[in-house]
Amino acid sequence: MKNWNSEAAILLIGLLLLGINIRKGFNAFVERDRYVSVKGLAEMEVPANLVTWPLACKSLGNDLISLYDDIRRSNQTIISFLKEKGIDEKEISIGAPEIIDMQAERYGNGQTGPYRYNVTTVITVTSEKVDLVRSLISGQGELLKRGVAITGGDYRYNVTYEYTDLNKIKPQMIEEATKNARAAGEKFAKDSDSELGKIRTANQGQFSIADRDANTPHIKKVRVVTTIDYSLED
Repeated sequence: MKNWNSEAAILLIGLLLLGINIRKGFNAFVERDRYVSVKGLAEMEVPANLVTWPLACKSLGNDLISLYDDIRRSNQTIISFLKEKGIDEKEISIGAPEIIDMQAERYGNGQTGPYRYNVTTVITVTSEKVDLVRSLISGQGELLKRGVAITGGDYRYNVTYEYTDLNKIKPQMIEEATKNARAAGEKFAKDSDSELGKIRTANQGQFSIADRDANTPHIKKVRVVTTIDYSLED
């Protein structure tokens, strides 16, 4: 009888300990499964540090040799203008002339206007001197005084601005985005009577670079969104 009582007591104690351990494990599992997922945004405006400026010039005529001479003179005038204003030769490239024979056009029905040939040449400036190039774009009317008209209105010859130093500002922006994500997590934890725990997972997200607006393409807005999962603790 005593042995039976002893065994029963041992069994009862074992079951109690097992129950306590199971409850602790369940609570730990529940705690581990409680988390909040938050996003942190960081934005920064930066000036573009690279500009590409295509200067297109058209010539119309019926004699290709004369047109070639016209294009050559126009190119020389444009290049001289650019160099005088501070653009280096290595920042200037000359594209091959694009010649359209209006008489050979598929939809022209063999009919042409007063000129048979339409020749376009493009000189492209690619430079890190963004402010200088912007001033030249504003003052390109000076080329008219030198007998050269720059073609406008064609999307192929739009000025483009880029920002290429993303790696320099990445750490700062990631730090800011992470701080903003943590602030959001702390607010959520406070509202739910919890404490914000450690980071479970973190996703940096992709950086995007866009024009600040349509009127200031030389100013870029850099943006990144981080997603972070934090544990929640009582």
